[in-house]
Amino acid sequence: MGLTSKSTGTNLLDDNNFIKNSDYEFIVGLAGNPNVGKSTVFNALTGMHQHTGNWPGKTVGNAIGEYKYKDKKFLLVDIPGTYSLMSNSEEEEIAKDYICSGNSNVTVVVVDATSLERNLNLVFQIMNITKNVIVCVNLLDEAKKKGIHINFELLSELLGVPVVGITARKTRTLSRLTQTIDNVCSGKIISNPKHIKYSDNDDSNEIVAKILKKSEEICKKVCTYDKQNYNERDRKIDKILTSKFLGIPIMIAFLGIIFWLTIEGANYPSKLLSSMFSSIQVQLYKFFNWINAPDFVTGIFVDGMYQTLAWVISVMLPPMAIFFPLFTFLEDLGYLPRIAFNLDNCFKKCCASGKQALSMCMGFGCNAAGVVGCRIINSTREKLIAILTNAFVPCNGRFPLLITISTIFVGGLGIGFGASILSTITVLLVILLGIFMTFFISKILSKTVLKGFPSSFTLELPPYRRPQIGKILVRSIFDRALFVLGRAISVAAPTGIVIWLLANIGIHDISLLEYIANFFDPFAKLMGFDGYILTAFILGIPANEIVLPILLMCYLKSNTLVDLEDTMQIGTILVQNGWTFLTAVNVMIFTLLHFPCATTLLTIKKETNSKKWTFLAFIIPTICGVVLCMCTTLAYNVVKLFL
Repeated sequence: MGLTSKSTGTNLLDDNNFIKNSDYEFIVGLAGNPNVGKSTVFNALTGMHQHTGNWPGKTVGNAIGEYKYKDKKFLLVDIPGTYSLMSNSEEEEIAKDYICSGNSNVTVVVVDATSLERNLNLVFQIMNITKNVIVCVNLLDEAKKKGIHINFELLSELLGVPVVGITARKTRTLSRLTQTIDNVCSGKIISNPKHIKYSDNDDSNEIVAKILKKSEEICKKVCTYDKQNYNERDRKIDKILTSKFLGIPIMIAFLGIIFWLTIEGANYPSKLLSSMFSSIQVQLYKFFNWINAPDFVTGIFVDGMYQTLAWVISVMLPPMAIFFPLFTFLEDLGYLPRIAFNLDNCFKKCCASGKQALSMCMGFGCNAAGVVGCRIINSTREKLIAILTNAFVPCNGRFPLLITISTIFVGGLGIGFGASILSTITVLLVILLGIFMTFFISKILSKTVLKGFPSSFTLELPPYRRPQIGKILVRSIFDRALFVLGRAISVAAPTGIVIWLLANIGIHDISLLEYIANFFDPFAKLMGFDGYILTAFILGIPANEIVLPILLMCYLKSNTLVDLEDTMQIGTILVQNGWTFLTAVNVMIFTLLHFPCATTLLTIKKETNSKKWTFLAFIIPTICGVVLCMCTTLAYNVVKLFL
């Protein structure tokens, strides 16, 4: 998506990352490490005057916004967050190229007041490229809580550039920053960066070593601490959460709690939405009857398209509205980097990147989002491994089927509260199987088509922070839940029409849907289920949420998708159609291990620009699911034979 100016409608960036629009007095580049509040600064300054898209020729997202100060218009360019300009990831290449272009009148480098020494690494690298630099020390409130005090005047003197302290969440503190930006741009303040002396023979490691040594010297002079062990609380917590023995069990427990809350909390709003859509459907029938629409037209648009959309929204939205805020809460708290730390060694043993843990976690919400998240991985080989294995963790669209089956065939063994606990444990075991398969297939890929050794990377464990509940809700629901739901709706609508046609067009009183199911039945029997189940999965490629309603439609010989709210009623239908505990186990396995949805496949094609890798992303999990289901069925039959 290109970037356009509100005033002219022209493209803002050319292929060299130069701003082509001239309606602004000054252009400001905003740089910084990840997790320093750079986005908060950007949002606070620009408000709603923002444009988002991709950098020319790249898949990395960008943001450009405008703000006014003393009747002057400033264009703020959000440069991708990076720890260094000396590596080769897309983010670092873009950041370096943009800063080197000299396109900005000033570059503001946002740093974390609680981790100043580490952040100065990027500051020195940027000062070595461009002269007009402002250091913006953010998170002063966090520093105050930890008893950290910074002498900004001395820091400015030692660096040779203006230094401004702010708390971006408190917008009133930004006035000092906007005033300093204006003074530097207009020439009232002259930056004179004090560079670190490098030798022509110094490699990147030697340069970084000199920067780190200088940063340490500066911080000893400008930083004072009420308590030298100011971060003792964080370190004590990390000793538990990143413990060799407790780290992974605690991570599993957190995931279990999130999934249990999602399972328990989604039931009531799902029923409410389902009832609402049913009422609307009655009115749609009346409307189509009033305009004398043919039954064929009513069937396509109401029984086909509308009913499919209604099911997807009522089943998909409530779990997402619970899961995404809970997941974002852990992200805002600072726990997600700890998950990556805990799993880093596992991925290294698979010759993959530890960053894959983060993209895998994103896949729980949406596999398409997880695929996009693989951009953070520097190595092309490791990025492809992460993309090809992202579908091994169940996305939000697969949870309803997993939850329903586990509730019927496992939860039914418990009573009351115990039933939901058993269901949660079952879903958690399926997820752990997905994580194991991610490691297993990553190892196979790294030894075959994607041979290589794991690369090293810097993983920051940011300080624990109090989550901002309001921003969590906005970001998780609007930026994630509704965005994913919109993409699901776009593919579910035409699918509803196709499904209705297959169910209503037949030969010799047998629908095309039944012909397809009968064709797949012999193969499906080898996997421990029937042709209707396999047909439902295939027709559910556009959206995993519609697999269950397609299956119920087939079993009930209905001409439309069946929306049943009573889980036990669904269980009765399944049992009457030959389902056993083995069937339930195999369906849960195949729900976990089968081809990604259409949205994810299209995302993979866009990210890799390759039909080959898209096909492999489709076929690898499918083969794993088929083989595992066949093995489970064979083992069951062998045991049954001997017993």
